[in-house]
Amino acid sequence: MSHLVLDASMALSWLLPDEASEASVAVQAELSKAEAIWVAAHWRLEVANSLCMAERRKRLDAAGIAQAVALFTQLPVTVDPETNAHASAETLSLARQHTLSVYDAAYLEIALRRGAVLASFDGPLRLVAKKLRVPLLPKKLANE
Repeated sequence: MSHLVLDASMALSWLLPDEASEASVAVQAELSKAEAIWVAAHWRLEVANSLCMAERRKRLDAAGIAQAVALFTQLPVTVDPETNAHASAETLSLARQHTLSVYDAAYLEIALRRGAVLASFDGPLRLVAKKLRVPLLPKKLANE
């Protein structure tokens, strides 16, 4: 695997203790093998918002947030500089055509454009990625 696109659902599986799984640990181990790990321009906001929501729902306390932030800011990711340029055309088209949120379609658009593997636990996003023959990590989930 040379290029990987990491979505927020995958990152959160490493940051929220109640979302950890064998599959998420296996994908995390693959990070060191990637030549490049890409994220969409909104990725940090999406992860930070999910951590904020997790705290409000009592899934994490202040110490858990601090630990999660320390971990996610150290992930070896590169923000895709072209996410915004593709938002109103390719990304919007993917979202409309496949009934995805524009946020999720952005990860798919990056994977398609860069010929990258998509790392995600998002069911609808994975379904469309399979349909479009985008390689996925994990390769298969228990409910697929």
